[in-house]
Amino acid sequence: MKFPTPQTLENIAILIGSDYVGSPDFPVFGMNEIHVVQPGDIVFVDHPKYYDKALQSQATVILINKKVDCPVGKALLISDDPFRDFNKLTRYFKPFTSSNSLISESAEIGEGTVIQPNVFIGNNVKIGKNCLIHPNVSIYDNTVIGNNVTIHAGTVLGADAFYYKNRPENFDKLLSGGNVVIEDDVDLGALCTIDKGVTASTTIGEGSKLDNQVHVGHDTVIGKRCLIAAQVCIAGCVLVEDFVTLWGQAAITSGVTVGEKAIISAQSGVSKSLPGHKSYFGSPAEEFRKKYKELAMVKLIPDIIKKLDNLP
Repeated sequence: MKFPTPQTLENIAILIGSDYVGSPDFPVFGMNEIHVVQPGDIVFVDHPKYYDKALQSQATVILINKKVDCPVGKALLISDDPFRDFNKLTRYFKPFTSSNSLISESAEIGEGTVIQPNVFIGNNVKIGKNCLIHPNVSIYDNTVIGNNVTIHAGTVLGADAFYYKNRPENFDKLLSGGNVVIEDDVDLGALCTIDKGVTASTTIGEGSKLDNQVHVGHDTVIGKRCLIAAQVCIAGCVLVEDFVTLWGQAAITSGVTVGEKAIISAQSGVSKSLPGHKSYFGSPAEEFRKKYKELAMVKLIPDIIKKLDNLP
């Protein structure tokens, strides 16, 4: 997430009430989660396990809860609660703005696009040409939709990320300042839910087709011409590369990559990154032939036990 105008380290420190290490006029251009940071971004870290990863990332400003040696060319924001202060910045630079109409006056809708009754279109939404949006679709603020997109009834684009910090008193929510991007020629079935990114974009690539009741978590990127069947659940920060097929009720855990042209069979559970150009099955998902051989061997176990029991 880039700020509307460049900031300085001192300005950011004043906003969140923190100390800092670095030049007061050190430039700050935005804020992002660690998997999408770029030079000029702030990244937050609040656990020693991830200090080195944050300090060595592309982020040039690290919001951290301990005074550490500052890497050359970077700056630090020292906070007693980086999670809280990251939320402060999201709230300041991407505040929630309520709507007072079903279709916001700031929305841009392209020529030939049909909006059916009871569709909600939020602030600063952009919809391309020749789209068809069916009844009761909710399109949250800042969503970007390309040309020739079809969205069926009840689908929600841009709900908050499912991202919480477990504090002693409650679950503390990480605010979502990102958005959803739907590229050209995408079809979304009924009752799909596409969560917006925490600081970046959740993206459905050009020509991809999603069946009914598909869930896509925050900051996930789905490539071009993917086929995703009903009730597939994809967690946050997943990369699904081009031409992947996910059959019904498959589930993918967060932070993994599914390689190009991979095929995931129904009800499979993907718990690690999988190379492309192969077929997978099972939970945890393994290469199709390997998994079926394992299942065949499992079926032999009762006979083996029976033979062992009959040994003299």
